[in-house]
Amino acid sequence: MTYPIVKKGFFEQPTLKLARSLLGCLLVKETDEGVTSGYIVETEAYMGALDQAAHSFGNRRTKRTEVMFGERGSIYTYVMHTHCLVNVVSGDVGVPEAILIRAVEPFEGKDLMRERRKGQPEKNWTSGPGKLTKAMGITMEDYGGSFRKPPLMICEGMRPDSIKEGRRIGIENSGEARDYPWRFWIEGNPYVSKAR
Repeated sequence: MTYPIVKKGFFEQPTLKLARSLLGCLLVKETDEGVTSGYIVETEAYMGALDQAAHSFGNRRTKRTEVMFGERGSIYTYVMHTHCLVNVVSGDVGVPEAILIRAVEPFEGKDLMRERRKGQPEKNWTSGPGKLTKAMGITMEDYGGSFRKPPLMICEGMRPDSIKEGRRIGIENSGEARDYPWRFWIEGNPYVSKAR
């Protein structure tokens, strides 16, 4: 199957708008084992220098965050608690904003996802940021690439009926930033992650 990459200019939207626009897009990953894809159903925006929950808070520039200062649509992967997480770089060059892809609804390559998520029921394959990268074969090797071309792409998808927004998850030690309503999800989708 081939999918059309999102239109030119898609990644030029302001970060909070892009975080909503990503919902319903198809995340596609090509690996030697095969292709997997899933509809993005949950995102979280991180607003850079002024956002205490962002890795780039205060314009913190490290080997890990360097890609956040680069081009929109670049891939920012990092490891947290042994899990690889995947983000879309969303600010202008030098403005280190990014959007975490928190959950997807499996579409293509379900047999491969089942194999990679051995023993887990389907609703748990991709219902969290570390789960979806395991199921889809997204790794630190994807760091610094572009979502505009293989092997990891964001493609045209479907338009969600209803989008909800609320507090981000797992950022309790980030001052007032923990209360910002910068998490977005498709209402009623069973693959949306659950707060612990």
